[in-house]
Formats: sequence, C-alpha cells, structure tokens
Amino acid sequence: MGIALPNDFEARMRGQIGADYDRFTAALEQPLPTSIRLNPHKDSTLADAGDVVAWEPQGRYLAERPVFTLDPLLHAGAYYVQEASSMFVGHVLRQIAGNEPDIRILDLCAAPGGKSTHYASLIGNGGLLVCNEVISSRVPVLSENLTKWGCPNAIVTSNDPSDFGRLTGFFDVVAVDAPCSGEGMFRRDQVAISEWNTANTRICAQRQQRIVADVWNALKPGGYLIYSTCTFCPDEDENNMAWIKSTFAAEPVEISIAPDWGVTPIEKDGCTGYRFIQHLTRGEGFFCCVFRKTDGSTATPKKLKTKLSPVPKKLVQRLNEMTDGAAFDYYLRNDTAIAVPQAIATDVLTVADNLNVRKMRTAVAHIFGDKLAPEHDLAQSWALNRQAFAAVELSQQDALRYLHRDNVFVADAPAGFNLVTFNGLPLGWIKNIGNRWNNLYPQNWKIRMNVE
Repeated sequence: MGIALPNDFEARMRGQIGADYDRFTAALEQPLPTSIRLNPHKDSTLADAGDVVAWEPQGRYLAERPVFTLDPLLHAGAYYVQEASSMFVGHVLRQIAGNEPDIRILDLCAAPGGKSTHYASLIGNGGLLVCNEVISSRVPVLSENLTKWGCPNAIVTSNDPSDFGRLTGFFDVVAVDAPCSGEGMFRRDQVAISEWNTANTRICAQRQQRIVADVWNALKPGGYLIYSTCTFCPDEDENNMAWIKSTFAAEPVEISIAPDWGVTPIEKDGCTGYRFIQHLTRGEGFFCCVFRKTDGSTATPKKLKTKLSPVPKKLVQRLNEMTDGAAFDYYLRNDTAIAVPQAIATDVLTVADNLNVRKMRTAVAHIFGDKLAPEHDLAQSWALNRQAFAAVELSQQDALRYLHRDNVFVADAPAGFNLVTFNGLPLGWIKNIGNRWNNLYPQNWKIRMNVE
C-alpha cells in the first residue's frame, strides 16, 4: 500500500520530472533517513556516529532512529536532530561568508531552530544571530533549542517581517526559510498530504513574496538573501526565485555543488536554485537559492529609549568569574543578569530597542540583593566557566532521572549549586541544601515519558 498522493500533485510532478516519477514515488516508500548535526562547541562521542552528510561536515546519518528523548546528549545540546537536505544552508553560508564570519545574520522564520543552531555554529565571536519567529506559540521551543545549543551571540525575537523595516541595511545575511506547502515532507507528514491543494500552493507563493518584500530593506547593500523552502512547487521555488530577481536589485549567486550529491540545479531567467529530491539525494525535499543585494542604503536605526540597564558595578567581577573570561557587558532583564559579548553590545541594544525580544543570551544569574543564583542558560552556554562550579557527573540512568526532574542524590558533593554533567557535558544545576538536593532543571523542559 503506497502513499496516496493528490491527483493534481501527481500530474504536476510527472510534468516536472518526467520518467523519474516512478523512482520518486518509490523513494517515498523507503524509510526516512535519520540524521543529526553535531555541535562543534560541545565535544561528545558522536563524531563517528555514522556516515557524514556530504554537504555538511558536522552532519551524520544514523543507521537507525533511536528514542532521542532518552538520550541525555540530546538534552545537553551535543547534537540537533535535523533533516539532512536542510543542512545545505550551512554549505551556502560558508561559501558566501567564509568560516566563522563576524557578521549579522537574521533567521527570519526560525522555529523550531534547526537552521538557527546551524548558523550559530558558524558565526564568529563578533557575529550576531537574530532568530525570529512570528508565531508566538512556537517561540518557546526555539528558545529552548538555542539555549541547549549554547551560543552566547543569539537573540530570539517575535516580530512580523515588516517590523524589520526599522533596521534598514542592518543585516549582512537574511535567511528566509519560507512557510510553504510542504511537498518535500510528504514521506514523513501525512497532514501535509491531506492539506495539500493547488489553491494553497498559490497562497503560499504569495505569502512568500510578501515576506521577502517586507524584509528586503533590512538587508545591507552587498548582503545576501538565502531563500529556501521544503517544497517542489515551481510557484514557490523557481518562479519566486525569478520574481526576486525581477523585483529587487538582486544578483543571483551560484553555489558550488559536487555531482555525487545528487542535487539538481534549477535554472530560470538567469538564476540558479538547488533542489533536493528524494530519489536523487539522501534526504527530504528541499529548495534553496541565493541573491546578493546590489543597491540600497545602510541607515542608522531609530534610537529608542533602551529597555536594558547595566547591572550594578559591584556584581560585575563575580559575574565575570562565572563566565569563561571573554569580554562581556552585563544588563538587567527581570532581575536577571544577561551577558552580552562586548563586540556586539551596540548591535544587541539596537535590536532590543527596535524589536520584540523574547530571549537574550546568556542569562548568567538571578540577582537576589547581593546573592547570585546561576541560571540554566549559563549551564549550557559556551560562555560557562567550568572551573567556577563544582560538577556532578551522572550515569545515564541518573541523568535521565534528573531530566525527568526526579530527586537525584549525590554523595560527598559540596553545599550550594552544583553543575550536573553527563559524559562531561552540562545538563543544568542541582543545589545541595544540606538535607536534600533541589533539582533545578526547567520544569517545562522535563522528560515526560517513563525513564525507568
């Protein structure tokens, strides 16, 4: 019994790929490849986990799909479970910006955070990553995934694309992973199949154009737009690619690919896009194209009354001791000290003044008068000074109990806050108050399935 595809979709795809259509539908009957992307800032035992994804050095295919929820390394941010084709955006960013560039990146449609954590791995210490999600209910999962990944240079916002007009010419790279009809996900998403119709693809294409038009002015002259979808629909892919070129001062950018990747170049009106399709590539359906902005202006964003104030000077040294020695400025947000890399402090304040910031990096400590209680953010951040805290290494079973928010008892550990680790990677905090241990793992992140 095969996947029942909509008749209109079948007719269109037969026109697009011709004799390959039967190979395409046969590929949809095959098991979905399981892939992860490693966190280069968190050493783990996963480097040899499986075959390397051809276009992403940190990507790995797994021989079988484990129960990821029951792997403490996932919760430690050692890796992100991500579909392999979508990892292509990392290859794109490396080509247009180099390795670890100190640039400003906007990931406009960011939840749940796969591409955001990818961009976070690639920017330099002086780079800024703004991860935006317009749908408020999807912001918590984006914030959680970025916290676990640990990048101190990332900010989560929740704004309509049109709001970024306040930041004219601000970003070096704008990534639009546009909401789409989801045809590339049919193998794993029956809902996408049931909701598909040709009218919806046209609505998606129009929405995608509005999103690009709304955010275009936020891109600086010479900056790059990365446009991507997870669909095969020409209106949403190559036709929109041609529309971008004809509508804006947008120069198409070609991306180098290797023949054995199975990626299909799609050309239209002097532009080249890149399509991943299941019978040719080891991954799901995906489309990506890149443009360089050739004109426009870089304006100074409107200066508003800042929403952040510096922490008291008397606390700065203690906060510095909790972080890794990098140069940070510290600001107060709801009685919490936020560490902002000095190299991007002006940029962060500009974003905070002009947008609806939902999460800033890195929350270091909650302030109670002269007392500091370390925040969960700090435990999982690359900015953590491991030497400043006693650490408690847990077995896998105890780590799962901790992530379940059960009581975890550790003999001979000092009083106060202790860093909880698994395989040397931090998971969070517990506090020894003498007669018991308080489990400080975030309540809304706890594992809800049985861990025994």
